[in-house]
Amino acid sequence: MKTRGKILLASSFVLLLALAVTADADAAKTEKKLKIGASLPTQREEHWVRDAQKMKETAKKQNAELLLQVCDNDASRQMSQCENLLVEGIDILILAPHDATSASSIVEKAHQAGIKVISYDRLVLDADVDLYVSVDNLEVGRLQGKYLTERVPKGNYIVFGGAPTDNCAKLFKQGAMEIIQPLAKRGDIKIVMDQWITDWQPTMAMNLTENALTNNDNKIDAVLAPNDNTAGGIIQALSRVGLAGKIPVTGQDSELSAARRIVEGTQSMTIFKNSEKIAEETVLTAIKMAKGKKIDITTKVNNKKMDVPAILFTPAVVDKNNIDAVLIDSGFLKRSDVYQH
Repeated sequence: MKTRGKILLASSFVLLLALAVTADADAAKTEKKLKIGASLPTQREEHWVRDAQKMKETAKKQNAELLLQVCDNDASRQMSQCENLLVEGIDILILAPHDATSASSIVEKAHQAGIKVISYDRLVLDADVDLYVSVDNLEVGRLQGKYLTERVPKGNYIVFGGAPTDNCAKLFKQGAMEIIQPLAKRGDIKIVMDQWITDWQPTMAMNLTENALTNNDNKIDAVLAPNDNTAGGIIQALSRVGLAGKIPVTGQDSELSAARRIVEGTQSMTIFKNSEKIAEETVLTAIKMAKGKKIDITTKVNNKKMDVPAILFTPAVVDKNNIDAVLIDSGFLKRSDVYQH
């Protein structure tokens, strides 16, 4: 009887274990797949294309669904796209605003729906943003300004800012002018043109540079280009008057086209922000936030309404002296693509 009882007990245990495993499997099947909404301003620049791809890859690895929308530099379209994402039942929203101010309405609508918002790359202003993930944008500008002034402490400068709707563009320029303005104030540097570039358009950068060259008899000594895309347009204008490679031109984003120009000698430098790493970290952080997990905050950034919890990455200067070490050895770009052989 004892043996029979043991057999019955063991059989019951096996049955209960089988039922538990089945229940866990059923629960896993029915568990809701996390939905991440992402709204980007453009795919016209290499770094935004890279960011989108890295976001997709990261979400897939984490078994999360990424619903990605691109507004093509249209604030109204971004609003309607984000409204659609909210209707589709996303768990969290990653928002890189085209217009830093008007995007506050998107944050408000998301919060009304109980959805948290991560401001990605660009900071949304005048809104209760839950988190900001980006690079230290002021430092980007400081590095650009320092690079130019060390090489051209005196002379005629063209100073460009990026899109006036982009808060990052304002921070880049602010950081650069912290370095350039004191030299301009004492008369060592003369700023012959100071302009914003709508939507970071390279054609606008090229046309403005041509105007500055014409108005100053081609006597330009340095150009503050806000990013690599605009630097390309600026260098086109400089090449037409034989100045490409003869005067320093800044940049940022470490795009392949910029790396090639640095190797060729027509663009002096770019800023490496490792945007793919930032994109990956943003998706991983979004998943944590959606699941209610703790986020490691490194600092806070004021957006005119509040001090937004922030995770900021450190930028680095890249020029011909360290391009291999920073961009190629790291795997960010391929040597064969940069040197085209």
